[in-house]
Amino acid sequence: MTSAAAPAYNRAPPSAPHAADPRQDAASVAPADIAVGVVIGRASEYFDFFVYGIASVLVFPAVFFPFADRLQGTLYAFAVFALAFVVRPVGTLAGMALQRRFGRGTKLTAALFLLGSSTVGIALLPSFATAGQWAIALLVAFRIGQGLATGGSWDGLPSLLALNAPEHKRGWYAMLGQLGAPLGFAVACGLFAYLWGSLATEDFLSWGWRYPFFAAFAINVVALFARLRLVVTHEYERQLEAHELEPCDVGELARQQGHNVVIGAFAALASYALFHIVTVFPLSWVALHSEQAIGQFLSVQLLGAVLAALAMPISGRLADRFGRRHTLGSLAVAIGVFSVVTPWLLGGGPTGENAFILIGFVLLGLSYGQAAGSVTANFLPHFRYTGAALTADLAWLIGAAFAPLVALGLSARFGLGAVSLYLLSGAVATLLTLRVNRALSAAVRD
Repeated sequence: MTSAAAPAYNRAPPSAPHAADPRQDAASVAPADIAVGVVIGRASEYFDFFVYGIASVLVFPAVFFPFADRLQGTLYAFAVFALAFVVRPVGTLAGMALQRRFGRGTKLTAALFLLGSSTVGIALLPSFATAGQWAIALLVAFRIGQGLATGGSWDGLPSLLALNAPEHKRGWYAMLGQLGAPLGFAVACGLFAYLWGSLATEDFLSWGWRYPFFAAFAINVVALFARLRLVVTHEYERQLEAHELEPCDVGELARQQGHNVVIGAFAALASYALFHIVTVFPLSWVALHSEQAIGQFLSVQLLGAVLAALAMPISGRLADRFGRRHTLGSLAVAIGVFSVVTPWLLGGGPTGENAFILIGFVLLGLSYGQAAGSVTANFLPHFRYTGAALTADLAWLIGAAFAPLVALGLSARFGLGAVSLYLLSGAVATLLTLRVNRALSAAVRD
């Protein structure tokens, strides 16, 4: 194996051949400017997905699956929730084909138009009582549309941000791209908490739940113009081309560096597994099994999102000081310990449930802040754009897509101890993958 093809979690990425370093170009764009586009784009996407995730617990069982009991209806809703992550790689590949033919701006416009249309479509859906099975079919179709659009909206800005960041601050700048997660969740959670507390249950299930989806559409419009302003300018196009951040042949990527896609996905699996275990799943557990009021629990989750946002900058400092691989490994151990105490916390009444959320969100902020920080450097320059996108898609699919469905189903059948094992398996996978990565790197050096 050559050194160019080996994973490199702590190695500076190679420069594109025959291309000047964009950081030396007076007309180049500063990393802070790129970070603004990354945060805006990711926050809008996360808001979209969290609006759907929260609605899967509070709304969809009653509106679209009233023929089933509350538990089964929530499981059905979580199954539809997972579809977006299943089709996301398809959206990524379709978007890259569109980009090769029509350009980056056209691809991004089409993807975000599909995302906005799918989101508004959900807001306008009739209930099962009105349209029967057609309501469910349309919900599935729009959810698939959201997944395809999210995959297709990959713009390469996170990779460009990682490559343009100063060497001693790469962990810090990698964190900025992930900051959209707690920001998107905080807005979605706060909006649902307000509507839940302000409306009667009948009004909330009839029309109140639709407002967050309309808000998601409005945010997508703003995000579209903000991101287009970045990716279609001459300076950004020049930097993206200088770093060879363009779609490549997927077959060639799989043959030459497919192992890097797998390593990149599993290296952060603990964080991705934790992602929906502390955001979407506990809301379903409280709604079904706890005496705590939903509005109160949403307020606790909102506080947890704030703590996660505050913890993310700390993750950047830790990664820059100790290295991303060591940071991810240490946090995987912490997530493993957290998984062991999960049954006592979630089964400990409102106090334990709240502690689970607050501790879990802090761990999520620390770990997810670096979950994508090592992906870009794994690939040769001309594989980097496609490789980073598919690595993220695979990580979401394996680690997060089915987490609410599996956790709720297992806990209902076997108890909360099954959730511990599920989360612990993610931590073990991360540690094993990091060990494999270190062994491969050592073999290359020898």
